[in-house]
Amino acid sequence: MRTYPVFMNITLSIDEQIAQRAREKASAMGKSLNQVVRDYLQHLAGDDELERDLAYLDRFSGLGDASGWKFNRDELHERR
Repeated sequence: MRTYPVFMNITLSIDEQIAQRAREKASAMGKSLNQVVRDYLQHLAGDDELERDLAYLDRFSGLGDASGWKFNRDELHERR
């Protein structure tokens, strides 16, 4: 069985000047105003994937052991 997302159209009442400034800022971010609003609502509603990813990072962060190894930029860029 396959499921498909169903998108809902929402009508908002927004001052024309605010909408224009918001479109300009969205464009500067490489997004449409629609995408910015969608992203915000997804964040507001709670993105389960984001919460799960953050919990994973929290659970496993700091568990590595470098055994005293220090970062050496020259070694990192050394050509062999």
